[in-house]
Parts: sequence; structure tokens; C-alpha cells
Amino acid sequence: MAFRGEIAPQAVSREAPVRTLARVFRPLWAKPTTAVIRLTKQTDYGIVLMTQLAASSDSLWSATDLSVATRLPTPMVSKILKLLVRSELLDSQRGAKGGYSLSRPASEISVAEIIAALEGPIAMTECVEESTDECSYESFCGARANWQTINQAVREALEGITLSDMAAPSPLGQATRPQSPLVSLGS
Repeated sequence: MAFRGEIAPQAVSREAPVRTLARVFRPLWAKPTTAVIRLTKQTDYGIVLMTQLAASSDSLWSATDLSVATRLPTPMVSKILKLLVRSELLDSQRGAKGGYSLSRPASEISVAEIIAALEGPIAMTECVEESTDECSYESFCGARANWQTINQAVREALEGITLSDMAAPSPLGQATRPQSPLVSLGS
């Protein structure tokens, strides 16, 4: 029987159990199995725009110029810029020589602030946000404390990355920070 897909070389071994083959084989039409926590496209674009502004913090940028420089759709750029101005991360100047600029130095703006401005409070699950009306299992949930620990670790990690860190060039494929566990859930 012929399948179109990928088979890892180690899966061809006669000693490999069937379940290993099933795990290794991935049809071409299947979605990747890597779990990812995703930001919205709007937030992704917002970070790209803020990084562009941080890279040239001495000048004003129009929405059109930012759209061209980042290759993002102008209507989306305009919408994001308005949200960032409302959150006081950007300053806006009207007029022929107007445009957008960072409201404070890039080293004082965290990625967490940008995400919160565009998506709201950073929380991995509903039960760790301030309003806990969403979960009917909250009163007897054994995982809530661990989710709060995870939420805090993610928030602190994002708060530790500044816009100037994002604007600094780094070699492709290399992390600029040492890789270490963010949180430990037990000893």
C-alpha cells in the first residue's frame, strides 16, 4: 500500500513497534503536531510595527510608510496604530509633517505591554484572569494554582523582553537569551 507522507529512517527498523510507526508517519495533508500558543495576527503585526518604530526612533512614521516598510496591509496598520496610541505606547502628531513615534524609549516598553494593549490581559486560561466568571469548575479545580504559576512565568518572561531587545539584530536561529526553564511545577 502506497502512502504519500514522511517516514523517519528509524521507523523502518524491524524492532520498531507499530505504535512508533504510527507516531512517526505523518501524511502530507496532516497539520503539524507541534502545539503552539498563538498570538492574533493583529498582535503579531503590532509587535512588527513597534519593532520598526524602535529601529528608527528618531523619526515620525505615517501609517502608509509603516505599511510599505513592513509590507503589512495599510488598513490593519492604521487600526493597530490607533490602538497603540490609545494605550499610550505611541504618540501621534497630526498634520502634513505628522506621524507616529514611540511614547517612551524602546528600552522602557516591554513586549507584554504591546500584547496587553492589543489583546487585553495576558492569561493562558480564563481562570487566571481577574474576572473568573467563566469557569464553573474553579472552586474545586486542582490545576488552578499551577495555571497561575504558568501564567505568571509567561507574563514575567514577556515583561523581561523590551522593544529594544526586539529591534536589536540577532543571528538567525540563535537565541539572544540563555535557555533555561521558566517555571518549576514541583520538586
